[in-house]
Amino acid sequence: MSGTAVGLLGFGALLAMLSLRVHITIAMFVAGAGIYLVINSGMADGLLYTLNNLVYARLSNYDLAVIPLFILMGQFATHGGLSKALFRAAGTLIGHWKGGMAMASTAACAAFGAICGSSLATAATMGQVALPELRERGYSGKLATATLAASGTLGILIPPSVPLVIYAVLTQESIGKLFVAAVIPGIIAALGYILVIRIIVSRNPEAGPAGEKASVAEMIKAQVGIIPVLLVFLVVIVGIYGGWANPTEAASIGAAACGVLAVATGGMRWKGLSDSILGTAHATAMIFMVLIGADLLNSALALSQMPTELAAWARDSGMPPLMILFAVLAIYVLLGCVMDSLAMILLTIPIFYPMIMGLDFFGMSEADKSIWFGILALMVVEIGLVHPPVGMNLYVINKLARDVPMKDTAWGVMPFLASDFLRIIVLVFVPGITLWLVHTLG
Repeated sequence: MSGTAVGLLGFGALLAMLSLRVHITIAMFVAGAGIYLVINSGMADGLLYTLNNLVYARLSNYDLAVIPLFILMGQFATHGGLSKALFRAAGTLIGHWKGGMAMASTAACAAFGAICGSSLATAATMGQVALPELRERGYSGKLATATLAASGTLGILIPPSVPLVIYAVLTQESIGKLFVAAVIPGIIAALGYILVIRIIVSRNPEAGPAGEKASVAEMIKAQVGIIPVLLVFLVVIVGIYGGWANPTEAASIGAAACGVLAVATGGMRWKGLSDSILGTAHATAMIFMVLIGADLLNSALALSQMPTELAAWARDSGMPPLMILFAVLAIYVLLGCVMDSLAMILLTIPIFYPMIMGLDFFGMSEADKSIWFGILALMVVEIGLVHPPVGMNLYVINKLARDVPMKDTAWGVMPFLASDFLRIIVLVFVPGITLWLVHTLG
């Protein structure tokens, strides 16, 4: 049996284990070890040597320190009540429009994503803040829950983003460039969701009635309250790309600033601090264990030559590169129905990345192609968070709005998914939208 066949069988076994709800870390360890043993005729020396070196090589990587720091920053923002200030600021500006409070929820999710980096945390936190307000103002349960579930995905699209850090580590790409490249697509995503809400309430005004207009004094007070949050975002992004702080240092500053803000605003006390630290430790341990499992699987697949053979097949198949790209994106959408975002990034990037990098898209350079594909992959992974039947954000919001049937929320996100697909098509054919800011900043 060829190495490629062994790799394909191992990957198929991995998908079978995941369908049986085996934890992804265990599934990747088992699949990776199985490929090593089959290729080496049952000899475990190569497997043990690889395991001996992988753990230290991965956990001694300085770049990975940015993950717990960004998670801690998000935890401080979550437990410190910063989400309330963001929602209040957006609500005073546009809450008097039809569907204005739903639009304000989207804007607040985008702003919260700039200091959080997790979609589930963004959806859960903003859901707790915005959902009672929306229901109190007479918004339909379908629109309210769908808006928050879809807008929660902005947590991983607006930088800083943990999945983008994982992509950068797997592909040896610049974290700073990926963060900057995600800014404009993230803004377009938020504006697209706001447009969807506008279309929905224009067809059904009762779904999102207009609220009372805030006074000028209330507007000014609310906007002043979010200046510290904006400063944190600017320090992190400008610090990374300005060159005076690497991603880890910028994340450290951002986490410390969010912690100080959370205490100063009165939203976080000792319990919030302990919950933030424990939540960070739990999420970091999970991510690092999955990373080690992915390293073993990727090393085994590299030994089998499967990614290289698939990349060569794609290059020599004669199929148009865009057809192959859309096939890859379609696979992401299908995987998103049964798999979480982190698992998709870790499992597929080692296979799809060499394939995409071996093709020509609009004459782009290797560096531009790497950044462009990273943003596209992130956006398609984002769809999996709200795409039935898994759609983790749907379940997060449904737990907060138990009076709204799950099917109403699932149907409600369909217009938002249409906006997602349209945005992806535009960014595929116009890569300059993704790359413009990266090139502009040098």
